[in-house]
Amino acid sequence: MAEDVLCEVKNCHFWQKGNQCAADQIYIVSHTGKEADTQRETDCQTFVQK
Repeated sequence: MAEDVLCEVKNCHFWQKGNQCAADQIYIVSHTGKEADTQRETDCQTFVQK
């Protein structure tokens, strides 16, 4: 489990009590290429719906 990684998406397979993320690794991508200027330009690709 990734340490100190918080997630508020309760319908994610990796979500655990206390908003903890139980994924072994986290994969985040940018909508705009290799760099992002804002948080809104990114997505968590680790999400798996329960």
